[in-house]
Amino acid sequence: MITAIELGLIYAIVALGVYLTFRVLNFPDLTVDGSFTTGAGTAGVLIVNGINPFLATALAFVVGTIAGLITGLLHTKGNINGLLAGILTMIGLYSINLRIMGAANVPLLREDTLFTLLYDYVDRGVLSIVLLAVVAILFKLVIDWYLHTDTGLALQATGDNEQMIKSFAVSTDRQKIYGLMISNGLMGVAGALVAQYQGFVDIQMGIGLILVGLASVIVGQAIFGNGVVFQATLAVVLGAVLYRLAIQFALNAGLNPNDMKLLSALLVIAALLLPQWSGFRKIAKWRHGLGIGGGAATLTSDGAEAAAEGEMATKTEAQRVLGVPAGAAPDSPHATEATGSTAGKEN
Repeated sequence: MITAIELGLIYAIVALGVYLTFRVLNFPDLTVDGSFTTGAGTAGVLIVNGINPFLATALAFVVGTIAGLITGLLHTKGNINGLLAGILTMIGLYSINLRIMGAANVPLLREDTLFTLLYDYVDRGVLSIVLLAVVAILFKLVIDWYLHTDTGLALQATGDNEQMIKSFAVSTDRQKIYGLMISNGLMGVAGALVAQYQGFVDIQMGIGLILVGLASVIVGQAIFGNGVVFQATLAVVLGAVLYRLAIQFALNAGLNPNDMKLLSALLVIAALLLPQWSGFRKIAKWRHGLGIGGGAATLTSDGAEAAAEGEMATKTEAQRVLGVPAGAAPDSPHATEATGSTAGKEN
């Protein structure tokens, strides 16, 4: 149980990265299956060569952002479909990861890692879970802060209504690249942490990771809602923990470990189909009326209305950021003046 919760808190970083691309940016990024292993391999090789594990983990973030940058450039500058761009980067990273690692497996069992340092001072149990929870919450709060900055608001607007934010001369290509870089940077960090936790790096460790992230995001937000950014990211973190607990319960019940991918797929399917059940829609409306899990309304028959309200709020916020008076049309003199100044900044 302790292992499941600890892994859930580590994989919460993966879920936050998937949330940024799939929920916020509305981008189907499959780069994560490769960038996760890239971060793990980079950190593992650096640690084996005597580099401080904190620095190794930080560099794992850097190589993850580079992987996201490649996908972003292929999509925005190369005009390659987003799904295909992610697949191409993921495939290329397999060979790059082998080059980085020098072998298909890198052991870390006798090396000083973040977790060997942690367990030198804290026994595995409640305290280790609390410390990992603090780390996961810190990542969550950083994402919350970023999404409330001007750049973060532009990122959200790009995912909500790309044509609308383009009318304000915001570079959507740049926002997509930013989102992909941050997301895959988080994957690199998560890969480094998982490698140090389990004591080895394996070339296959990132395969199917996108399913883990999607399961965490969908299950968490289906249960806890996704009304505002703070609530949505918290639901993602809790969803990652619930996902690992579900896997642990399945293993304890005697399920074959080879069936874990199938179980993950079934969890995602259930989370997607459950909101279509009439009983669930009634529960979601009841929660929405009480102000609990307001975002659940987007999964019900009220989804179109909630989405329209969210789009209007995003547009109003974008107008505020860009200096356009509330209610001004994109082609009005006020909007034109603000657009021109923003375009100057972008260029």
